[in-house]
Amino acid sequence: MPNQRYEEAKKAYAKIGVDTDAALEKLANVKISIHCWQGDDVNGFEDFGGASDGIATTGNYPGKARTPEELMADIDKALSLIPGKNKINLHAIYAITNGEKVDRSELKPEHFAKWVEFAKERGLGLDFNPTLFSSPMVKNGLTLSSPDPVVRNYWIKHCKACRTIAEYFGKELGQPCLCNIWIPDGMKDIPGDRLGPRMRLKESLDEIFSQKVDERYVIDTIESKVFAIGVESYTVGSSEFYMNYAAKNNKLCLLDTGHYHPTEVVSDKISSMLVFADKVALHVSRPVRWDSDHVVILDDELKEIAKEIVRNDALDRVLIALDFFDASINRVAAWVIGTRNMQKALLYAMLMPNKAMKEMQDNADFTQLLVMNEEMKTFPFGDVWDAYCEKSGVPQGDWFQSIKQYETDVLSKRN
Repeated sequence: MPNQRYEEAKKAYAKIGVDTDAALEKLANVKISIHCWQGDDVNGFEDFGGASDGIATTGNYPGKARTPEELMADIDKALSLIPGKNKINLHAIYAITNGEKVDRSELKPEHFAKWVEFAKERGLGLDFNPTLFSSPMVKNGLTLSSPDPVVRNYWIKHCKACRTIAEYFGKELGQPCLCNIWIPDGMKDIPGDRLGPRMRLKESLDEIFSQKVDERYVIDTIESKVFAIGVESYTVGSSEFYMNYAAKNNKLCLLDTGHYHPTEVVSDKISSMLVFADKVALHVSRPVRWDSDHVVILDDELKEIAKEIVRNDALDRVLIALDFFDASINRVAAWVIGTRNMQKALLYAMLMPNKAMKEMQDNADFTQLLVMNEEMKTFPFGDVWDAYCEKSGVPQGDWFQSIKQYETDVLSKRN
């Protein structure tokens, strides 16, 4: 496997006490949960007319997936260019019902059997999300916190159905399925009552989680947000609400990198969460001024997130998923760019002399710590990444030509 450039990089890293072979082996065991909804602009297969209720996709690049077969083919193409064995993250709107209209509250494992077959054939895991948006049952911007018991009970039933499906995924694939609840609930303008909706949300969650599922196969997470489209003034499921609920009810908080104030960074939150929680979940996105779900790039914050995971020996405690959807560029390329960048950030963190840098901090040697942080930026990280791609049997830096050919052969022929 190793070429001459990798051997030179290996020597350079060895001088500062970093074993590149060990880093590559460690990276190969990290599973990234790749979101299916990048491939079709969060439309799903229900034909409700596109994403709504706090979710928006911008752009009209040709070739988006329209059917389960097209979406699976596009995922396959992306996977052929992404190293490692990862997971696929589904939303409930991706049920495959063979033309039968099935209400979300009536979804069953059988409606996802083809996804399980897809995952088994490729050695993948599956994660899952109830879909509490893009629906006429979102009334006045509310779901689980609605004052209308009919609306509230509808979504409770949907979430229970999804936890049953998640358990099915876990049992069939022999690995836990993360089941994540996010709701768009909130108010466009100043509310007259902030407490009432949050009390109703708590009661709804209590009812959802009263359903017993096998914890070997289901990991329950709850996801906060600072605001959403059309509910700018008040979000029921705030960070404080979910952190308290999770701590009291033994659930996991899911931190979405776009769901906080622009001056907040998730990288600084991870270590605080790890002090008190066995695990924490992430949705890694890239906000530009707001939760705009841009494709993940290898920027400073992504590197800091990866550093916090790696240097705290938390690769088995931080569950990493991606969450972006850009319809202005080739959707398959977006998957590849974002996933490979998440992996690059993790590798970058693994190639740092983390133990030595902790000692510098503890010894108040801040000058040397700053020097080391800066010197690492020009180490031959790229040569180690290329070796990882080679070892994994995927292209190194020339993968985009394969995407262009796929666009010519497949995507361009879709109306």
